[in-house]
Amino acid sequence: MAGWCKKSPAGQNDRRDAVSRAVEDLNRRMLRARDAMDRAYAQPLDIAALAGMAHVSDAHFIRTFRATFGETPHRYLQRRRVERAMFLLRATDRSVTDVCLDVGFTSLGTFSRSFCAIVGEAPATYRRRGPIKPVPNCFAMAWTRPSSFGEAVARNIL
Repeated sequence: MAGWCKKSPAGQNDRRDAVSRAVEDLNRRMLRARDAMDRAYAQPLDIAALAGMAHVSDAHFIRTFRATFGETPHRYLQRRRVERAMFLLRATDRSVTDVCLDVGFTSLGTFSRSFCAIVGEAPATYRRRGPIKPVPNCFAMAWTRPSSFGEAVARNIL
């Protein structure tokens, strides 16, 4: 079958390879910054430090983070904090206020509003579901993880 593979003009593949390497490198730096956010989820969000870690400006970091992960760094961090709070509410008997402060929120009102928006119910109501049933951790995390895009609420483990 002659002609099934056309040859590119000289240098075109080199340019494509360089662009894909650049995109891959930027994605890797974004992952590094997201991992840093995961490690320090209870700390205040420091866009300048994260942007420095990714070797981009603050504004470019926010745009690229959203393009790469589908949500802004602030929204991502809020969701991660709420995920951690979901675990603490069901696994411990600590007060909602203590859980709120432990996961990095500084205001109980902001925590409750964010929790309701992400999970679909108030923290105290979520806690009344009772302790997480003994199932493999990977299953529990996948089953109870709130959606990044709000199309589904976290489910209860039967």
